[in-house]
Amino acid sequence: MTTTVIDQAVQARLIASTPEARAIPACLRYEREDPFAVRVSFPPTASLDGEAVEWTFGRELLTAGLRGPAGSGDVLVWPCGPHRTVLEFHAPEGMAMVQFDTDDLQLFLDRSYALVPEGSESARLDLDHDLAVLLREA
Repeated sequence: MTTTVIDQAVQARLIASTPEARAIPACLRYEREDPFAVRVSFPPTASLDGEAVEWTFGRELLTAGLRGPAGSGDVLVWPCGPHRTVLEFHAPEGMAMVQFDTDDLQLFLDRSYALVPEGSESARLDLDHDLAVLLREA
């Protein structure tokens, strides 16, 4: 059976206004059926309201953010020294900054590009099917 989903558990650090960052588990996810997107999810223990949190953003954004500051909306990504990368998430409730090991993110991206090579994402989309689903839901 061919792999269609990549899940990778990682350790992250929540950067807080206090001097000490808090370690939190996270899961990176990439799905062949949604080839432009990556997801990062955090368990309920990592959020202020006790609910699990998931963010979806472009794989290209994560790739660019490993090399230099990237993003201009709800998700910003930038390198923080040679071994860490920061993801900054903005929501109506507030903002969170989470630091990841760059090697973990690079491994995840390498695996995603092995599954769907860069530039071939649009060939994976079934626009006719997606449009039919949208029209049925309308």
